[in-house]
Amino acid sequence: MENPSSPSLNRPANHLAGQSSPYLLQHVHNPVDWYPWGPEAFEKAQREDKPVFLSVGYSTCHWCHVMERESFENPRIAAILNEHFVSIKVDREERPDVDRVYMTFVQSTNGSGGWPMNVFLTPDLKPFSGGTYFPPEDRGRMPGFPRVLEHLAALWRSDREKVVHHGNEIVEMLRAYAAPMSTPGEALDAATLDHAAEQIARSYDDELGGFGGAPKFPRPVTLNFLLRQHVRTKDPGLLAMVVHTLDAMAAGGMHDHLGGGFHRYSVDRFWHVPHFEKMLYDQAQLALACLDAYQLTGEPRHAGVAREILDYTLREMRHAGGGFYSAEDADSFPTTDSPERVEGAFYVWTQAEINAALGAEAAAIFSHHYGVEPHGNAPEGSDPHGELTGQNTLIQRHDLADTARHFGKDPVEVAALLASARETLFKLRARRPRPHLDDKILTAWNGLHISALARAASILDDATYLEAATTAARFIETTLLQADDILLRSHRNGVTSAQGFADDYAFYIQGLLDLYEAGFDPHWLELAIRLQHAMDARFADAGHGGYFSTSGEDPSVLLRMKEDYDGAEPSPNSVAALNLLRLSALLDRPEWHDRALKVLRAFTPQLRRQPSALPQMLVALDYSLQPPAQIVITGEPAASETRALLEIVNARFLPHKVLTLANETTASLLPATAAMQPLEGHAATYVCEHYACRQPVTTPEALSSLLQELQAAHSGKSKI
Repeated sequence: MENPSSPSLNRPANHLAGQSSPYLLQHVHNPVDWYPWGPEAFEKAQREDKPVFLSVGYSTCHWCHVMERESFENPRIAAILNEHFVSIKVDREERPDVDRVYMTFVQSTNGSGGWPMNVFLTPDLKPFSGGTYFPPEDRGRMPGFPRVLEHLAALWRSDREKVVHHGNEIVEMLRAYAAPMSTPGEALDAATLDHAAEQIARSYDDELGGFGGAPKFPRPVTLNFLLRQHVRTKDPGLLAMVVHTLDAMAAGGMHDHLGGGFHRYSVDRFWHVPHFEKMLYDQAQLALACLDAYQLTGEPRHAGVAREILDYTLREMRHAGGGFYSAEDADSFPTTDSPERVEGAFYVWTQAEINAALGAEAAAIFSHHYGVEPHGNAPEGSDPHGELTGQNTLIQRHDLADTARHFGKDPVEVAALLASARETLFKLRARRPRPHLDDKILTAWNGLHISALARAASILDDATYLEAATTAARFIETTLLQADDILLRSHRNGVTSAQGFADDYAFYIQGLLDLYEAGFDPHWLELAIRLQHAMDARFADAGHGGYFSTSGEDPSVLLRMKEDYDGAEPSPNSVAALNLLRLSALLDRPEWHDRALKVLRAFTPQLRRQPSALPQMLVALDYSLQPPAQIVITGEPAASETRALLEIVNARFLPHKVLTLANETTASLLPATAAMQPLEGHAATYVCEHYACRQPVTTPEALSSLLQELQAAHSGKSKI
C-alpha cells in the first residue's frame, strides 16, 4: 500500500471502480485489470477461453499489502496477468462463501492456507492450482510469481484438457468432503466435554499462558468452553488457565495499553510482539471472556479490561448511525511523508520519544513498568523484517507493587503517574498517521459486538453500553434487513452487499437475545424469533441436521458447505445450536430444542474425534445437558427493588439460564409468565426448570441463596 500522494493513484481505474469494499478499492488503480466476482468476469473468461486468477484477501491483511506492493503494482507482472488470465479480486469478509470453497482446496492440496489466497481456476471456476503469498522473484524454494504465472499459462495452452480434467476431479473431491453425513445415533454426553478439556489442557502453556507455541492466537471460544467446564466440574485448574491467559494477554504487547483493545495475535510465545491489526470480532469475544472471568472471580481487573475494549470500539470503530466498523490495519505510515506503510508504526515507541514526552522521572518509571529499552525491546526472532529495530512495543513487565517498590514510591502515586503518562502518550500518538480503517459494517461481526455490549450493560450496570448495543441492533435492522427477513451481509457508504450467510443470522440472533436479556424490550426477542425462522428456511439441512453456510442460490459458488470449526470466529452452527436452546427455554418451544440437538448430532464425528476443534459447540452441548434455569423477575424495570434483584442475577456467572422480566407487554409473547406477579406489591423472582417453579423470593439475599443452591445442583451427567 502506498501513500495517498503516490503517482500510482493517477493510473486509470480498473473494473473494481464503483465497488464498496475497502479491500477492492485498495486495488482499483493497480495495473492489473481486476474484476470483482461476478458475471462480467465469468463471461470474459468463457468468451476469451482464459483461466481465472482469483486473489482473495481483506483490507487489513499485512501480506496482502506486501503482495500488492511487490506484484500487483509491478507493470511487468500485471502484463502477464492481463495477457493470459482474467483476474478477480474478492474481499473474504464480504464473500466468505467464495473464500471457504477455495480455501478448502488450498488447504487440502498445500497442507495450510492463509491470506492472501491466490487460486487459478478454469473458466467454469473449478480450481486447478493455488497457494497463498508468492514473492516477486524466486526465493529459495519459493518460486517467483512471474515463474508461476508463465508456467500455468503455458500449461493451459499446451495441455488444457488435462487441466480441465484435474479441475473436475478436484471439485468432485471437494464435493465429497462437503457432503452431509448421516445423523449419528450415538448419544453425546459429558464425557465429550471432559475429553475436550483434556485435549486443550495438553496444549496449555503453564509458564506464559495461552495454548500452543508461537504464534499465539487468543481464540476466545476456547476460553468460553473452559469457563463452563469449570462451572460443571468445579475444577479450579480450568479457571486458572483462563485467568492466567487473560492476564498474560492483558499485560502483553497484544493489548494496546494506551488506547484499549487487542491486536490480532502474538508472533512470539511471550505475548510480546503482536500482529498489529485490530479486528472487531476479537474485541467482542475478548470483552465477553473478560466479563465472564469477572463474574467468576470478582476481580476488578477483568472488568477494567472489558471496559477498555468496549470504550475503544465506541471511540474508534463506531459509525455515526450506531453500527461498528470491521477493523484497523496493522500497517501505517511512520510519518505523513513516508512512501510506504510499516507494520506497527502507529503503536511503537523509541526510548527517546518516551523521554521527550514524559520527562526524566516519569519516563524512567514508565519505561521500567512497560519494558521500554534504549535499543528496542523486540525479542530475538520476532522481527524478521527489521521493522521494529530500535522500537518498543509496550508490555507490562512489572506490576504496580513491583514498580513502586523499585522506585521507593507509594503505589497510589505510581498509579497516578502511569495513568498520566498513558494519557500524554495517547494524545501524542493521536497526531501520528492512523492505520487504515476498514469502515464496512458486517452484520455477523456487529452481532458479536452487540452481545458484548449488552452483557457488559448487565454485568457492569452501565446504561452507556445498553444504549450502544440497542443503537447497533437498530442500525442492522433498519439498514441491512429486508422486508422479507433477508439479512444483507455488509454496508458501506450507503451501499449494501450480497445477501447474508448463516453466520450473519446466527451471530445477530445471539446479539438480539443478549440485548433482550439486558433491556427486556420484547421487540428484540420478536425479531430474534423471526430471524430464526428465516435462518431455518434458508440454511437448515433438514435431512442431516446443522446449517449450510450459504443459501445455495448463487450458482457461481460451487459447493454448499457447513462450517465445522470454531476458530477466530465461532462456527454459525455452534452459535445457532445455543440460540435454539435459549429460544426453546424462553418460549417453551420443544421443536427448537430438538433442532438444536440435531445440530449437535450432525457434528458427532468431529466432536468425538477432535472435540477441541469445536469449543463453542461444546458450550451448546454443555447447555443441553441439563434443564436451563428459567429466571423470571416481576416488577417495574426501573424500580429499585427490580434493579436489586437483577443485580444479583447479573453478578453471577450462570451459563445455564434464560432471563426475562414479566409484565403486561411480555405476557402475550411468553404466556408461561402471565401468572407470575409481584408478591404483596414487591418485585419477585421465580426460578423454574421446565416451568416447574420454586417458591418465589422477593429479597436479594433470598435470591442469592437460591441461585447458589441452583449452581451447586449442576451435575452435567445427562445425555442427549
